[in-house]
Parts: sequence; C-alpha cells; structure tokens
Amino acid sequence: MRQIGWTPKSLRAYKRLVRQNPQLRVPMEETLRQLAIDPFHPTLKTHKLSGEFDGIWSASINYSYRVLFKFNIGKQSENAIILLNLGNHDDVY
Repeated sequence: MRQIGWTPKSLRAYKRLVRQNPQLRVPMEETLRQLAIDPFHPTLKTHKLSGEFDGIWSASINYSYRVLFKFNIGKQSENAIILLNLGNHDDVY
C-alpha cells in the first residue's frame, strides 16, 4: 500500500471541493483509497500526461473530476504518491 502525500495546493482544492460539493467527499475518499492500493486499477482510468504536465499522472474521481499526482521517487518513500491538484477537468488542466 502506498502512502498519500498532500501539497498545500491539493489540500486547498480538496477542502474547497468538499465545501462546494459535499456529495464528492465519498467518491474522493474512495479514489484516494484505491490510489493507495493500486494506482493503475481500471476504475481510476489512470494515465500519464504529457507536454507541460510531463511526469504527472491523472486519475478519475468520477466523470467530471480528476486528481493529478506524481510518484515520489525518493529512497525513503519510494512508494508514496504526491497529490498535486484535484478538481474538474478545466480546473486541473
């Protein structure tokens, strides 16, 4: 199981989304739990981004919302996922 790390931006985005859309709390928590277990589970539709987002991955929370993350390659926490941003498609890209 991988550890999930938050950036200040991703934590603000999470809090804002939950405040504006309380119904998203459960799907977001389920997505983060699945990311920790298997970041490439088919339900997440995980894919690598390119261009200005090179090295960043995207996973689906639901049809409209995404989470952007990267894998931490450090020696002590090589199994960590760092969340970069959460939001709808237009907000995160």
